[in-house]
Amino acid sequence: MNHYWVYMITNSRNTVLYTGVTNNLERRMYEHKNKLIRGFSERYKLHKLVYCEETNDINAAIAREKQIKGWLRSRKNALVNENNPAWDDLSAGWRA
Repeated sequence: MNHYWVYMITNSRNTVLYTGVTNNLERRMYEHKNKLIRGFSERYKLHKLVYCEETNDINAAIAREKQIKGWLRSRKNALVNENNPAWDDLSAGWRA
């Protein structure tokens, strides 16, 4: 069975949020933390995983990503606060 994750990452000051989708969350976080992905996440130094949800349906993952991306920042913050009130890095301790 395949697994897909919708995730949100931020910078050390929690001032910017990026929402993405991947089929390998550990690998994707490695790429973000080591600046291997060019663009938005590299430019804003986004490396801290603050939210993720898993599904086995790629279409559902893509739809959820688009849904979250369409939200106002306040609603995204509320989602993180509900699931990770301290805004801890959920990928802390994974391979660096």
